[in-house]
Order: sequence, then C-alpha cells, then structure tokens
Amino acid sequence: MFPISDDNPTRITPYITYGLIAANVLVFIYQLSLTPQQLESFFFTWAVIPRELSESFRGDAGSSGFPEWITLITSQFLHGGFLHIAGNMLFLWIFGNNVEDRLGHIKFLIFYIACGVLAALSQWFFSSGSDIPSLGASGAIAGVMGAYILRFPHVRVLTIVPLGIIFLPIRIPAIFYLGIWFVQQALYGVASLGVKTNIGMQGGGVAYWAHAGGFIFGAVLGPLLGLFSDDSKARS
Repeated sequence: MFPISDDNPTRITPYITYGLIAANVLVFIYQLSLTPQQLESFFFTWAVIPRELSESFRGDAGSSGFPEWITLITSQFLHGGFLHIAGNMLFLWIFGNNVEDRLGHIKFLIFYIACGVLAALSQWFFSSGSDIPSLGASGAIAGVMGAYILRFPHVRVLTIVPLGIIFLPIRIPAIFYLGIWFVQQALYGVASLGVKTNIGMQGGGVAYWAHAGGFIFGAVLGPLLGLFSDDSKARS
C-alpha cells in the first residue's frame, strides 16, 4: 500500500520541498558515480555511525576532521539504493507541500532538518554501540507525516493497494493511512531490538526507531512552529 496523491491543494509554491527533493536526487546521482569502495567510504564518512557518535558525545575526537554531530544532518541526504530514495521522495512530495504551506518556507526547512536530527538520535539511542551506517531522509519525512496527520487527519490520500496482479486505487483518510504506518514502525522497532541490521542500507534492515521517533517529534514540533496558524503573513 503506497500513496499517489492527496486532495488538499497548497496555497504557496513549496520551494523547500522541491529543493529538498532536488538535493537528495543530486547527492544520489553523485553516489552512482562512485566505485563500491568509494561509496562505502562515503557512507562511513557522512552517514551516522552510532558508535562514533557515542564516542563524540563522550568528548573523543573522531578521525574525520569535523564534528561527528554533523552527520546527523548530512546522513539525511544519503540513500542506499533506487527504491530507498524513490520511496522517500514520493512521501516527501505528497506530504511535504501541505506542511510547508502551513509552516512557511523557512520554518518548514528548520522543522524538516530538526525532525531528521531527532529521528537519527532516536535510532542512535537504541543502537549506540553499532558500527553500521545509518542514513536516509526517512526520519525527517516521518516528521512531516507526523505533522500532516495532526493538521490534515481527514484528507483522503489516493492510495494504490496491490491485490495480486490487480492494483486497486482507493482513497483513505490520512489519519488511518499514517496511523497504521506509525504503528507498524513502532512494532517493527520493538521487534528489531537486539537484532543487528544494515540500517538504512539497500541490502539490510530499516531504521524503524528513526521512523517512529521522527513521526512523534514531527507531531510535537509542528504545532510549536505554527502548524495550525492560518496567518498568511507567517508563511515566508
């Protein structure tokens, strides 16, 4: 079950949403130009390595030459494969524009990055000793979805449900679609505790705690930044 579109038009052009999608795609195109060895080095430099982040919090200097906390931001623009980036950008395109419309461009950018950072820290909390890179925009986008479910709970999302070889288009209220998604992430996160996976990588597992954490933080930060304000002057 995946979304195609919603029926809630925006009142402003979502420049930040489009810009974030473009930035992610450009970084992914760069990744495609790298050899497997270069790509691995690239991931281990710019993705979140939980153990190294833990060491930096204890005051240990890393070997990368820059503060390790920067990877909490840079990791949001890395992806492990075509399906990884395609799925993330689809969700950002569908849900990001409406949230940006309510928050305004600048606040939405701050909101998006903050959700991504807090989502990455949520995953780190449950795997602080791991050497496996954690990467992807999923946590930040989960934050967008957390805000969306609060602001637009009854908007119907056009969804494709595969039934064997038949793909059935139906419209589902956002509160059900995103609510089910969140419960799945939380349950998968509990089930994955203690299981070693290649977090965020195409051939490995999924950072479920980043998804669940990002969703919750998005639901908290959205209202604080003016999600329910209709003051057009605030949208800048």
